[in-house]
Amino acid sequence: MGFSPRNGKNGLVADINVTPLVDVMLVLLIIFMVTAPMMSQGVDVDLPETTAQPLPQKEKPIMITINHEGEISIDRIKVSRRLLRQKLEKLSLKGQDRPIFLNADKNVAYGQVVKIMADIKDAGFDKLGMITKPLFDKAKK
Repeated sequence: MGFSPRNGKNGLVADINVTPLVDVMLVLLIIFMVTAPMMSQGVDVDLPETTAQPLPQKEKPIMITINHEGEISIDRIKVSRRLLRQKLEKLSLKGQDRPIFLNADKNVAYGQVVKIMADIKDAGFDKLGMITKPLFDKAKK
């Protein structure tokens, strides 16, 4: 079949079939709707460089410490994990702009540190810093 010399009654139709396009777009929309919440559940932490100098703070930061035995303390007061979450929720009502510094012993399990970081994030705090020991230059020793 080719073009018909008649008034175009039996000629080729040059319309775009949008049905497959709509199908693909709906599938992509569903995929993005399912994966988007998974992308925002992670704990965002940008670890500081150990050779950098500390930045001056406008406000006194909240200090959370995890010692080598896994005991948690907030501003030098020992607390359980449940009590830590309650205190953080109370503090977040007062002001979420205060930074939190997490000081964890290097022998503490990574999973425990991540759980505490998730509790901090769930309480509504966005400013989280990790306290590290500075590296000493071997030439200076």
